[in-house]
Amino acid sequence: MLRIAILVSTLLFNLLLGVAGRAAAQSDFYQGKTIRFIVGFPAGGGYDLYTRTIARHMGKHIPGHPTMAVENMSGAGSMISANHVFKVAKADGLIIGHFIGGLFLQQILGKPGIEFDAAKFEFIGAPAQDNFIIGVHKSTGISDLEKWLATKQVVKFGGVASGSGSDDVPNILKATIGLPLQLVSGYKGTADVRLAFNSGEVAGLSNSWESTKSTWRKELDSGELLPVLQATIKPHPELTKLPMALNFAKTEEAKKLISTVARVHGPSVRPYVLPPKTPKDRLQILRKAFMDAMKDADFLAEAKKANLDINPDDGATLESNVKEILKLEPALIAKLKEILK
Repeated sequence: MLRIAILVSTLLFNLLLGVAGRAAAQSDFYQGKTIRFIVGFPAGGGYDLYTRTIARHMGKHIPGHPTMAVENMSGAGSMISANHVFKVAKADGLIIGHFIGGLFLQQILGKPGIEFDAAKFEFIGAPAQDNFIIGVHKSTGISDLEKWLATKQVVKFGGVASGSGSDDVPNILKATIGLPLQLVSGYKGTADVRLAFNSGEVAGLSNSWESTKSTWRKELDSGELLPVLQATIKPHPELTKLPMALNFAKTEEAKKLISTVARVHGPSVRPYVLPPKTPKDRLQILRKAFMDAMKDADFLAEAKKANLDINPDDGATLESNVKEILKLEPALIAKLKEILK
């Protein structure tokens, strides 16, 4: 019995020593390092604001407390940054990509220029679930959706690129419920759309409510921007009086198309990812640090001050959502390809 007890004690000691050794190695790796976030949109938009807020708090939850830096790599609706993280960035746990999750749908729709395979990214998590709204400038005189649909008054919308909610949502609503609009795409990000909106270049936008109430606060408070419709699966608790696009869909196919786009630009629209084949131990460290930051009191206070909604999904849930998108049935893919081209 004594020999067995000694053997068990030795095994436990070695196990604890191994765990301690791995923890020390993890701490040693990130000690003195810099983790870079690569954001696929310019500074001033919602993706940039979320990332800079997260970066100020996530590092203290990572062993070794690395420095956190944010870089903007805009272009092609954040596709340039997504391709970079997939093809160019080192898989060493020091590069975190943040681009629009609508690109996952664009991959299966065969969008030219996509050079990544979404299933091979390593997923860290998402800070919020987006709820897209349609808003118009007060100069349009539009305040009621039913009257807008009846008059068929065409409103010029500013968009970024197919794959972004600024484009996909208006396009799907134009095709399914006849929303009268003209989409002008190609702006670098929502910050540039906002400049165009304020200069009179465009008079409508599709944007997440989470980003709108933060980065478009001035326009909302002044009454220049009037939300008129929400393109969501269920009403947002802050927008219960705003009509739902789903209620204007007259066919089951239309409802399914709207729901699909709402899901693509909802739970998986703000992904934080690592390059493929990043070591699993570093992925787990960053997944845990991300979710710990989401519960950090200082982070939540700063997010509230900036009007950033925090409703996070962990890496495993985000990965599951993305893989569901990649499994869309061929008939639906064909219809979406026709509408969102």
